[in-house]
Amino acid sequence: MPFADSDGTSIYYERHGSGPAILFVHGSGGHHAAWWQQVAALREEFTVVTVDLRGFGKSDSSMPEFDGQDFPGDVVAVLDTENLTDVMLVGQSIGSVAALRAALLRPERVASVVLGHSLGGISHPELRELAAADRAEAVKLPVIDRLLTAPFQRERADLTFLFQQMGTFNVARMQDLRNLDTDGPSLDDLRDSGVRVAFLAGERDAVLGVKTVTRAHELLPGSHLEIVPGAPHSMYWETPRAYNAAIARLRRTLTVPKDTV
Repeated sequence: MPFADSDGTSIYYERHGSGPAILFVHGSGGHHAAWWQQVAALREEFTVVTVDLRGFGKSDSSMPEFDGQDFPGDVVAVLDTENLTDVMLVGQSIGSVAALRAALLRPERVASVVLGHSLGGISHPELRELAAADRAEAVKLPVIDRLLTAPFQRERADLTFLFQQMGTFNVARMQDLRNLDTDGPSLDDLRDSGVRVAFLAGERDAVLGVKTVTRAHELLPGSHLEIVPGAPHSMYWETPRAYNAAIARLRRTLTVPKDTV
């Protein structure tokens, strides 16, 4: 089983398929296996890499506490160990923050970042205010209702149960990731990095509204925006076909060499 060394911490990851590389970074309730519907669908055309951040899945969870500021380094460790270049990092929710910071640490390896259902911790007063308003509404809902739609929960009780069980394999929790977006990158930092950014949103995301994501796209010239109709916050799980199609489309679109953009 492959492990990368992140400053002495063992980080588990898997590599599947061949072709242009996509590395998925899970959110607070996930780990490498949460991407099972993506690996199976995308590995014929792409190199698909999945990772467990420290405290999640099979990665080292022995430390007494976790610091979200360490998570970007875990992604970097995998990039360096596998000597990956021209990679598209894909984050899910708060995992997008780790993905974006990893890209800024290794712009020579990362061509693009897809911020899935997230603003990636971008530091901007207007975006901070919009995201806070979205969160204020989201916390009024049960956690599962923020992530999956009610019809899906009724019709696919099996997959809903499995979704909830995913988090039981982790030691780290949501509160361990919250400081990830402290001192986030500015819009100027992103423009100067040369890393291309895409925002991926679900029309029915109950955590981060489409209007908020659209505004972030407007504020970052050259960014891409994908809004998937009918999709919730955990789009990768509930509507994998639409999600996978969007990811494949972005990987093909964002492969243009940086100096030609």
